[in-house]
Amino acid sequence: MDAQQSAALKTFDSLRPRLIRVAYSMLGSVADAEDVVQEAFIRWLRTSHAEIREPGAFLRTTVTRLCLDQLRSARRRRETYIGPWLPDPVLDEEEEEDVTLPLMLALERLSPLERAAFLLHDVFGAAFDEVAATIGRDAAACRQLAARARAHVREARPRFAVDTQRGLAIAQAFFEASRSGDMAALGAMLASDVAMHSDGGGKRPAVVRPIFGSRLVLQLHKALAVLFRKQASKLVGVRVINGLPGFVTREGDGELQTTALEIENERIIGIYVMRNPDKLQHLH
Repeated sequence: MDAQQSAALKTFDSLRPRLIRVAYSMLGSVADAEDVVQEAFIRWLRTSHAEIREPGAFLRTTVTRLCLDQLRSARRRRETYIGPWLPDPVLDEEEEEDVTLPLMLALERLSPLERAAFLLHDVFGAAFDEVAATIGRDAAACRQLAARARAHVREARPRFAVDTQRGLAIAQAFFEASRSGDMAALGAMLASDVAMHSDGGGKRPAVVRPIFGSRLVLQLHKALAVLFRKQASKLVGVRVINGLPGFVTREGDGELQTTALEIENERIIGIYVMRNPDKLQHLH
């Protein structure tokens, strides 16, 4: 490897974590994000670097365009997906995360171009000139795309962000109450309009559609508690998952599971359970 290739590799490696974040935010899949970034790396090595003034912007553009291509086929796959679709769980090392799980679900309702404009500008701080060059629209059109996206996702952004440690304490309490069958303790944690989403992908049992309301969520957990007494659910760790407090468990069938909790005013308003083994492979 000559000096130029070595420098190119060093530059890419320094940008790789952020490029993975861009790709994952666009696609909601860890494996697809890694594939996209690897393809961007191959293209980077074939590029004349002397002509590139801002490697970060160049690679972000490359990754975004590859993601837009992926999204077209991903949408077709989602139409035949069994049960609710949730993004792959990512265990956050940082206490703050700007793309939370509820926001990612809201992004699913946007067009690919709206999604790209919003993420590039509002989340990753790209100027609209760069956004325009990336998605092939003029800057004014990109501003409109981002504004439309902003209006659609406004409700998905937390109004009262829960303190990280407090959120993790609630997650620990939720695990203990749900596994022991303490429905009184569990019910005290839930908002009346709580929603529960569970993604099994047709590979493991999961609710086939979201459940709304504390009464129905408690009914389900009462039934699940009977199963937990027969097959123990073991806590692997309490963690931040896609920007939300939650926990990782190993269930009675030996498979991993993640549960993320959306909390507002000390009450759980959203429960997101990932059971699809294909989406948990990267956690092993």
